[in-house]
Amino acid sequence: MGVPAFFRWLSRKYASVIVECIEQRPTDVDGILVYADSSLPNPNGVEFDNLYLDMNGIIHPCTHPEDKPPPKDEDEMMVAIFECIDRLFRIVRPRKLLYMAIDGVAPRAKMNQQRSRRFRASKETQEKIEEIARIRSELQSKGAYLPPERPKEAHFDSNCITPGTPFMDRLSKCLHYYIHDRLNSDPGWKGIKVILSDANVPGEGEHKIMDYIRRQRAQPDHDPNTQHVLCGADADLIMLGLATHEPNFTIIREEFKPNKPRPCDVCGQLGHEMKECTGSSPEASLVRSDPAFGNQDGFIFVRLSVLREYLEKELQMPNLPFAYDFERALDDWVFMCFFVGNDFLPHLPSLEIREGAVDRLVNLYKKCVYKTRGWVTDSGDVNLDRVQIIMDELGRMEDEIFRRRHQNELNFKARDKAKKQQQQRVNFQLLNDTQFAPQAVGGGARTVQNARQEAADIRLAGMKAAADKNDEEKQSRKRSAAEAGLDEDDDKHDEVRLWEEGFKERYYESKFEVGRDNLEFRYRVALQYVRGLCWVLRYYYQGCASWKWYFPYHYAPFASDFVNVSGLSTKFEKGTQPFRPLEQLMGVFPAASSQHVPKPWATLMSDPYSPIIDFYPIDFKIDLNGKKFAWQGVALLPFVDETRLFKALEPYYKELTQAEVKRNIRGNDRLYVSTGNQSYEFLLGLYQASGTDVRALVNNGQRYPYRSEGARGDVMLSDDNLIIGGQLASPVVGLPPALHNRVVCVRFQDPEYPDDFIFPAKRLRGAVQPPRVLKPGDLSHQENRNWRPQIGMVRSHTVASLELAGHRMLGHHLPRDKSYSSVPPPQHNRSQSFGPHRSGYVQSQGAERPHPYSRPGYNTNQDRQYGNKDRQFGGQRQSNDQNKRYNQDRPYNSQDRFGGQNRFNQGYRSSNPGYSSNNQNPRFGHNQEQTSHRQSNWRPQSSGRQGNSSWR
Repeated sequence: MGVPAFFRWLSRKYASVIVECIEQRPTDVDGILVYADSSLPNPNGVEFDNLYLDMNGIIHPCTHPEDKPPPKDEDEMMVAIFECIDRLFRIVRPRKLLYMAIDGVAPRAKMNQQRSRRFRASKETQEKIEEIARIRSELQSKGAYLPPERPKEAHFDSNCITPGTPFMDRLSKCLHYYIHDRLNSDPGWKGIKVILSDANVPGEGEHKIMDYIRRQRAQPDHDPNTQHVLCGADADLIMLGLATHEPNFTIIREEFKPNKPRPCDVCGQLGHEMKECTGSSPEASLVRSDPAFGNQDGFIFVRLSVLREYLEKELQMPNLPFAYDFERALDDWVFMCFFVGNDFLPHLPSLEIREGAVDRLVNLYKKCVYKTRGWVTDSGDVNLDRVQIIMDELGRMEDEIFRRRHQNELNFKARDKAKKQQQQRVNFQLLNDTQFAPQAVGGGARTVQNARQEAADIRLAGMKAAADKNDEEKQSRKRSAAEAGLDEDDDKHDEVRLWEEGFKERYYESKFEVGRDNLEFRYRVALQYVRGLCWVLRYYYQGCASWKWYFPYHYAPFASDFVNVSGLSTKFEKGTQPFRPLEQLMGVFPAASSQHVPKPWATLMSDPYSPIIDFYPIDFKIDLNGKKFAWQGVALLPFVDETRLFKALEPYYKELTQAEVKRNIRGNDRLYVSTGNQSYEFLLGLYQASGTDVRALVNNGQRYPYRSEGARGDVMLSDDNLIIGGQLASPVVGLPPALHNRVVCVRFQDPEYPDDFIFPAKRLRGAVQPPRVLKPGDLSHQENRNWRPQIGMVRSHTVASLELAGHRMLGHHLPRDKSYSSVPPPQHNRSQSFGPHRSGYVQSQGAERPHPYSRPGYNTNQDRQYGNKDRQFGGQRQSNDQNKRYNQDRPYNSQDRFGGQNRFNQGYRSSNPGYSSNNQNPRFGHNQEQTSHRQSNWRPQSSGRQGNSSWR
């Protein structure tokens, strides 16, 4: 789920970390879409090695999308998932590995959050169903047409996207078919390894990926310059990527576009919400509003190498009493972010990302590091003595933070109230400024100077007022009932009132239901929170420290409650095991989702005499806890006692079916290779050598060492392997079978290490620092003028060019009363224009060629012929002959234009980056290097991302 608002804060503060992906669109050939060949060079200019997919970030939007009608059945869902993977693969084009990780059983610390989300989802779904039924009844009574109501069986319960359900079992089988089909038929997949870690493999998807990377980095033959790309929308992936200390780590995610139109839940049409529905028409109900390719949301790259550059500047601390190490400072920054929020602990009450909490913590850390006299973290371990110093400083600031937050809220309410009052006023000024204004009897009449213009002004003013009103109504429709809490009497319902004296006592009495003077309880809560911070950091850097530990409270303590935490033990119980998939279902599902669990177990959720019936409340309280929206509140659910849960389930294990038993096992990753991979012959030989004993070798788990292209581990034979030349039937209706199989499938196990092994959090020897992207701060004046920002993943060598129509537009609209012109000579060069990568040419990351608009020697006073009337650029109107030449339908020849060679193309293309001083241009009448220096500063306006795009 990640940290709310963290990515928005990061992308605004460090804008250059974001780069739009270059995606080659499919071409339409006789009504059939032909997609780009992913075996060709990457159009983004970088050849990536490994692509890791956090599959839950793909499964959820494909099964229940928010911006288009949902799929009709599970078959359409599977096809949507396949298409999304295909699209990501064509963008990234990995050359070594594709790793697909589905969320398995999570640690107990995460299960509490999963339980809260699933109970919320079930409650909201039931409320929506009741609201839809009420609206449909009202519309039908008015005679409005509505599409047929979807049967209950057609409703998709998103809670089924949980390990152990039949849906996840079918998804694993469909991905097994999909991998075989692509490895057998797609040239871009030839030669790569594919690892599928399905829901039967314990662990969250992103942490299974991180565990794989950590274990491969610890191998002696690992390539320290591997290009990693991780796909996922969770903000905590940024911290996970930084924690690897890999030099080339990129995150790809879908670009977020706020306020996208959503289909109405009653009629299925876009443009309005459910409560505003007035019905539909029979024709409209037959139209599916799936977006075309051009209208799909794009993907963006989050360059962690650039984020490291930002943080390297921000974390500079001069005159430290110990040796500075940026990698250690980076780990401390990641640890500071945990205080703001994570999936395992509630954030501290005084820290809100929207209030600049990260910046406050970083500044506090930089101030305290001179007192700590050392780093706070070390490869996943925390120095609690130094944490105590930082918490003491934060605790002293809490009172002021709460008072300032309350004052900001009061100011916001005052501004909002004034704005509403202003919008409700009747504007008589609009009428009084026209010829229709009322006049006193006998008063002098005003002569209408331009009646048409005044009428147009009235219409424009009316349109603007209507647009403002529509925008206001649209915003008000998006506000939920909870947001109505902007009224002034909100404070009366806040029992804690953090901005007033005595807030601590009121907080613990209201939230924890303990006495105001129970200081020992506050200390216990703070100690558990500190243990949670240690657990989270260990989880990010070394793997799961304990599958059983969790924070046993719904609320966090105050920073000032962290007293004497330095002596706390940070050791966790070793040898713990995760829940089994069906056991986790019983721990996170509400009774409304009991159809996804085995029938004998489902009775324990609803039987009033069940020994664990208290785990499944039908209704529960959501505490807003000072927030405005219900989804921001705290769901007050009872924590699951796993001892009681296992004891209640024990008598029912024998009633499980064979399919349910299979869904309840802890599985292994599966590795797939085809004929183009180096390890194909080795893996195929394992099956050929086993003969008829494959089943026996599968059952006893015989392991074989595996090594291929820097990846190591152990492999085991799999009963899912398909014989060479065979065919695999499609589990999705309408898709053809995978024919003529050439894929080998085995079970895969990551390299194992001793329990006390520490994965070092540092750069590996041989790692090459990527070319720096941010502007250096120590440039000279001349270097600063010639510096060009990098656009895209690599520094491009293409030159900005305009077509003929663009030059005409510039010539017509730019000022003409100057003695010079800022319009450049034409750069008509179709082979080097901006656009997707072509002709298999891979742009290098080497030195940049000279820029045609930044050569030394330009002098404005040397030549003012640009302003002459008989010159095209910057002068007066062209002659008719020149206009005819522009309109001729033929390739443009620069010699026709200037009467000589094209100095900006031929000279730039030449192997010699310089330009000859005796190369006279008869049209300009001076040496090529004696042109206006103003032209070196000319920049065409960029239409790219604000703050992250420029022309070169």
